[in-house]
Amino acid sequence: MPEIVGSSQRVVDDGHGLTIDEYAGNASTSEDRISIAHVNIAAPTSEPWLTLHYDEWMCVLKGRMLLLSDDGRKTLEVRAGQTVFIAKGERFKPEFPDGGTEYVPVCLPAFRPDRCIREDGDSEVSKKLKAIHAKPAAPATAPAEAAKPEVLYHMCEKSRWEEAVAANEAYYPPTYEADGYYTHATAVPARLIVTANHFYTGVAGDWICLRLSRSALRRSGIFVRDEQALPVGDQAVGDDWGDWVCPHIIGGIPPSVVDEVFPIVRADKEFVRIEGL
Repeated sequence: MPEIVGSSQRVVDDGHGLTIDEYAGNASTSEDRISIAHVNIAAPTSEPWLTLHYDEWMCVLKGRMLLLSDDGRKTLEVRAGQTVFIAKGERFKPEFPDGGTEYVPVCLPAFRPDRCIREDGDSEVSKKLKAIHAKPAAPATAPAEAAKPEVLYHMCEKSRWEEAVAANEAYYPPTYEADGYYTHATAVPARLIVTANHFYTGVAGDWICLRLSRSALRRSGIFVRDEQALPVGDQAVGDDWGDWVCPHIIGGIPPSVVDEVFPIVRADKEFVRIEGL
């Protein structure tokens, strides 16, 4: 039988004519599988560069939008009546040259701040989105988290990783012993940017993201323990990380288990995105 599951919630009002009302999703209906919203642009404006960790369909109802990609070298115009698809992992920048533009974004899985990397620093919009989504994620995510994902990711300082590779030795993070003799990891690469900006903005230098697999670790005699997010050194985790399930590697990371290394882009101290992921 059909049922009402919630009502719209205003999740963005930038004060310059851009508003977003969510009709289904984590903020409005505690639904993590899909989010549906209505965006209204009253005056010409633009969004920052975005990198999505979900698939998104934008259905333009009125006006038009310009989507920049390839660091601004490519532009796609989307007009009223058209729908544009943005694939997971793509980096782009929406611009709205005219007032009176409206569109409906549909995201699979649902929008969450940790799934949409905004290159706008700690803006008021970013702060509000994080505050709205600070409640635990919907139960729909639990089965996927509990599935013990095969592919894992770890971020580290490039120089430390290169030293381990050159010596043909396992890599251990600087806080390995203080943390309880394990190496932090994640199965959700978008969380690395959130983690980096929480823990590591004070650590200068180049950083990278290592991709490895649970089965390769096991073949090397190293096991993974899936549990809640835990502190790094003496610094506590974020207040809104209560629903995270984190794979903790009980040991270091041998170079032989890593199948890809991705550079992490920084803007001054801030971590912006993982290049190529």
